[in-house]
Amino acid sequence: MATVNVYLTFNGNTEEAFNFYKSVFGGEFTYIGRFKDMPTDENCPPPSEEEGNRIMHVNLPISKETILMGSDSTSFSGDVTFGTNFSVSINADSKEEADKLFNGLSAGGNIIMPMEKTFWGAYFGVFTDKFGINWMVNFDEVPAN
Repeated sequence: MATVNVYLTFNGNTEEAFNFYKSVFGGEFTYIGRFKDMPTDENCPPPSEEEGNRIMHVNLPISKETILMGSDSTSFSGDVTFGTNFSVSINADSKEEADKLFNGLSAGGNIIMPMEKTFWGAYFGVFTDKFGINWMVNFDEVPAN
């Protein structure tokens, strides 16, 4: 069965926001990565120093079932509009379930990133559904330790 979490996007202050959330919820970040940590190639040039220090992804477990996740915007993604700066993130149990959820929920919507293998070991895609809701679908092909 898939798990569903909230994914928040900020205009450069994710670290500040998540340190605040951590002070309220407690716990520890299970992952925090920056854009400068991403592999680069001809399709993905290295980020500027400012963007390289922005948060690419952070996880803060807030219960056994729920993880608060987030990242900063970049010049590639553009600034976020507050009120729409969140996505519903689904972590599927299989590649087949990920495809089923992605294909079903994205029908009639706008696919931003089709389902594909990523450098972090996941099968991942992003879209906005026909109702304007942002979604991320993920299947961890390489389980986290």
